[in-house]
Amino acid sequence: MRFPSSRHRLLLAVPVCAVLALTQACSAPGSKTGSTSTSSPSPTSSSTTAGSAAPGPASPASDTSPIKIAIVDAQSGQSSSLGKWEYNGVKLAVDAANSAGGIGGRKVELTVFDDQNDPTVSTNLARKVASEGFIAVFGPAESADAIAMSPIMQQAKIPYITSGQSPALAKLGNPYLFLNSPTSTTYDATLAKYAVNTAKFTNIAMITNNDAYGKGEQGAFTAALKALGVTPVAVQTVTPDQKDFSAALTSIRQKNPDALFIGAEEVESGLIAKQARGLGIKATIIGAAPISTPVYVQTAGVQDAEGSVASTPYLSNDTTAQSRAFAAAYKAAYGDTAELHGAKAYDGAEIFLQALKATNGAGGQALADAVRAVKYQGLVGNFAFDETGVGVHETQIGIIKNGVLTPAGS
Repeated sequence: MRFPSSRHRLLLAVPVCAVLALTQACSAPGSKTGSTSTSSPSPTSSSTTAGSAAPGPASPASDTSPIKIAIVDAQSGQSSSLGKWEYNGVKLAVDAANSAGGIGGRKVELTVFDDQNDPTVSTNLARKVASEGFIAVFGPAESADAIAMSPIMQQAKIPYITSGQSPALAKLGNPYLFLNSPTSTTYDATLAKYAVNTAKFTNIAMITNNDAYGKGEQGAFTAALKALGVTPVAVQTVTPDQKDFSAALTSIRQKNPDALFIGAEEVESGLIAKQARGLGIKATIIGAAPISTPVYVQTAGVQDAEGSVASTPYLSNDTTAQSRAFAAAYKAAYGDTAELHGAKAYDGAEIFLQALKATNGAGGQALADAVRAVKYQGLVGNFAFDETGVGVHETQIGIIKNGVLTPAGS
């Protein structure tokens, strides 16, 4: 699936509701320009008028202008897979909304901006979004980028929903910030209990990176182990752009761990797992959401990823009727298999669309209040936002078997 062009605007009306109805009701810089067209994509920015669930309360008849929402996410670089999945999840929900009439008859217009997984770029894009009339933002996927955007989003009173998981996000005190999944605290508490109480691991080593996500993982998993009376036998820290982990892993190997916790993003986690196996480390790989993804498996290789244990709010596309309907709609729209990040983004978009109906398309404080008031049974859990912007507080355990995440015990 290629993204829409930064120089063109697409009028999209994918009949997603028809697919979902099989099992349930539908519920960087760069400038945004363009006309209705289907030209090839650009990673910098692109505009899409997309579509809907049932129309909400009527907006004033005189206002037929589109509702401008930005997607700020990595469309290039190491995190581009996350950006693609999240773009697809958001667009699936918005396409359905627009197909059913939009928000009070107004279409939702999505504009994609590539933040390159760079907090500096994210900050610049936040300023751009704030100056160009966008009323909400989907993204970014990475915690450091979401944190960088926070002061500008709060000052501009623009609600945004991120896939970031760092506990630092919940501590920002930004009333316009929302998370579409649990924080590392929840992921790692579930994982630690499984590792210690169920799998009976006794020698647990850790390797995490030092970006916002990695720091959050290291702190959350260490605290979760401490609560269970366990101290890691080794703790190593690497950088997000590091490619050679032999020194850290050699030190870990000397401790002969039976489990190796990896707290890093998808590609880096896969590289660490692959190199760990190459150095003869036989410990079970354990971790949070990145370990559950196809990118982790592809990077590590199916053989080296085998048996990895992941804490995740989304175990598979075949868990419930809702997840099966989502996966079918995703496949029909993109010819690709749905996964966690697309599911999180879809949930976030559905929540914001419900909130926009409640405000008749208005943004600002009214939209933030409406988002916080939404109660939504989503693909990744039962959303009820607390005062920190966290909406889901539960994960489950999955194990990689033959390259596929499967529920533990299955």
